[in-house]
Amino acid sequence: MKFNYDNIATPWLDSYGEVPFHLNYSDTSMSATVLATAAADPDFTALSFMGRKIPYRLLSEEVDRTARAFYGLGIRPGMRVLVCLPNVPQAIYCLYGLNRIGATPAMVHPLSAVGEIIHYMDEASCDYAVTLDQFYAKFLDVKKQRPIKQLIIARVSEELSFPLSLGQKLLTERKFPKVIEDGSVLLWKHFIALGENVRGKYAVEKDPLKEAVVLFSGGTTGVTKGIMLSDLNFNALARQTEAMCHEQVRHGKMLAAMPVFHGFGLGVCIHTMLVCGGTAILVPRFNVKSYAKLIRKTQPNFIAGVPTLFEAITRNTYLDGADLSCLKGVFSGGDSLSIELKKKFDAFLKEHKATIRVREGYGTTECVTACCLTPYNKEKEGSIGLPYPDTYFKICKVGTCEEVPYGEEGEICLTGPSMMLGYINHEEENASTLRRHADGYTWLHTGDLGVMDEEGFVYFRQRIKRMIITNGYNVYPSQIENILEGHPAVQRSCVIGVSDPLKMQKVKAFVVLKDGVADTPELRDSIMEHCRKHIAKYALPAELEVRDSLPTTLVGKVAYTQLS
Repeated sequence: MKFNYDNIATPWLDSYGEVPFHLNYSDTSMSATVLATAAADPDFTALSFMGRKIPYRLLSEEVDRTARAFYGLGIRPGMRVLVCLPNVPQAIYCLYGLNRIGATPAMVHPLSAVGEIIHYMDEASCDYAVTLDQFYAKFLDVKKQRPIKQLIIARVSEELSFPLSLGQKLLTERKFPKVIEDGSVLLWKHFIALGENVRGKYAVEKDPLKEAVVLFSGGTTGVTKGIMLSDLNFNALARQTEAMCHEQVRHGKMLAAMPVFHGFGLGVCIHTMLVCGGTAILVPRFNVKSYAKLIRKTQPNFIAGVPTLFEAITRNTYLDGADLSCLKGVFSGGDSLSIELKKKFDAFLKEHKATIRVREGYGTTECVTACCLTPYNKEKEGSIGLPYPDTYFKICKVGTCEEVPYGEEGEICLTGPSMMLGYINHEEENASTLRRHADGYTWLHTGDLGVMDEEGFVYFRQRIKRMIITNGYNVYPSQIENILEGHPAVQRSCVIGVSDPLKMQKVKAFVVLKDGVADTPELRDSIMEHCRKHIAKYALPAELEVRDSLPTTLVGKVAYTQLS
């Protein structure tokens, strides 16, 4: 499958990393693409889970068993199933098994609250759900408020090797409420048994331009919506990421700590690796100590994460003395990587014998995830890099389709093969987000402010909604955060706008101090003096609050909406 954007002006040449402008993409489904990889290299490890290696041959078999089980359950093309799982093998089997029969997994965070799960099920019209035994009680509460035709309960122990499986049963799973199977609740093993008697045609030939996965995001309005993504969206992302990587992904190992219900985790850490014939090392639950232990033990070639992950690594000693020369790529996305944190983590990598630097990217769930990445051989301070092959960026005057000159700030708009189909049942926002421009192409209006220079490097400024307007001046929190984190005592920061009767809004800063640093009036004066040296008077924080930690979202971003 080929895309032609020949009449879209491209201001830069292919001079960074020998990345092709155009790629060929699979015209088959996500599952068919991965199963073709499995057929070509059946003995290589596809998934690694808590020490157990699952070769591509077994992955293929499990995907097919799960597909037949869903078919035996009554799932048919076009239906959606809520998949509420962390990074466990069953999540991967469900993803590709549902895809194989033409159904859609709606991927959600298992730590979501009862009300959120009900919202997701209503939003995506899901009457079937899959989760782990540890979340069984929560789903019983969901069932009291919203009917579920069939709830499938999986267990971590089912995917572990002995004796770890026994330990999981005795030390962990026995603490969970006993699962009572009835007409609407099934254990995973009994669910799989439903497929044993399925005969005839159950797999379908999918149109790769149709819906394949639903992910959830706030979009430009902040209201959580289901985002419809196609097979092409994911398959294109996989080939684009492989091309931008500059290193061979085949037979490489990715430490997949980003969650499967997040575009970054699902699209880059899992689907890209499986399309390209690599290994996804599944991390079901993240904490810095176990993550560091996994890095030492598995020696991955690629790691990807949000800035809070890299910040946590630098402030702990768990990787002291570790040899990280195994790393071929370290990618940051999901949130803005401050200049100071990038410097810290690059220094950390060098100290641990890695020959690469962290590469910042940019993306949005509306195009699966990444669509822009810093080249391997050139970086510009503060830039999120160059667009992926076949993905085009333009900067438009906010609220319009009018492109602004290079160097001028506006809304980041993009088009390409990973662009979403749209939001479920939100036609008004679809119309404002997916807009046809004068060039005849549909462009995704991201709701993000940015700048593009004459070489095509893109600079993310801020979410439009998060911009602070004080005394008529625009203030961008990420810029203030960069300066705050340049102070030697500051580990992490977050800046918000709070109501002010005279200025409309004033700037308030929250900071987390480095370990061992005491909060004193003298220190606060020092931080403010540092700000005065680097920040315009109108943008100076009017308030400074020191905290032990900052709230984060379920995927590790700083939850600035929870601060006031």
